[in-house]
Amino acid sequence: MQPVHLVLGASGGIGSALARRLAADGAQVVLGGRDAARLEPLARELGAAIEVLEATSFESTERAVRAVGERHGRLDGLACCVGSLKLAPAHRTSEADWRAICSVNLDSAFAAVRAGSAAMLERGGSIVLVASVAARIGLPNHEAIAAAKAGVIGLAQAAAASYAPRGIRVNVVAPGLTRTPLAEGLLASPAVEKASVAMHPLGRLGEPDDVARALAWLLDPAQSWVTGQVLGVDGGLSRVRAR
Repeated sequence: MQPVHLVLGASGGIGSALARRLAADGAQVVLGGRDAARLEPLARELGAAIEVLEATSFESTERAVRAVGERHGRLDGLACCVGSLKLAPAHRTSEADWRAICSVNLDSAFAAVRAGSAAMLERGGSIVLVASVAARIGLPNHEAIAAAKAGVIGLAQAAAASYAPRGIRVNVVAPGLTRTPLAEGLLASPAVEKASVAMHPLGRLGEPDDVARALAWLLDPAQSWVTGQVLGVDGGLSRVRAR
């Protein structure tokens, strides 16, 4: 039987790469996002269904997860690839910016865990979240995003403990800087791109499929003894000093 996976943030660089990889592996993929028009080309490409939702809303996410279960009769995996990238030191981060960053990055993750775990209580399954290398190592101008993504890690580890008896695995991938549409503004400056590459011991930035492969691996039921883990896909930035 084909596994059924819901990818939230499926119109983004990492989410779309994950959806393609899961479909190539034979899964039934459901694309979740707020803009159906942005999801439709990928849905046609993969023969995938679309669920329109506001990922920061508990009610909207729950409704989308419930619709997947009603349509397919099961939900085996849920990946939350929703996020934002806004860099500034704390004293230049407004209250509105702070609340928006927390909403997009942490509220969406909690909504995903809340709805996904409820849907998987009887059969088990896998939930994967996306954090950031900034939650694992101090980087300048990352205060808000680091705090939100550290919350994602804490959430996943607590949820992994809560739901392990029900066969629900919860894990996190923490990427380094990845070439996605979200990062285009940051990488528009050649000087910034050069400095960013130099920060990563493996000497390059991440590609969406680097992260997607890790997410797909964690969703795979073959990894049934892996839960509560934070998998760094960051070119060695969080653990290695090669220069």
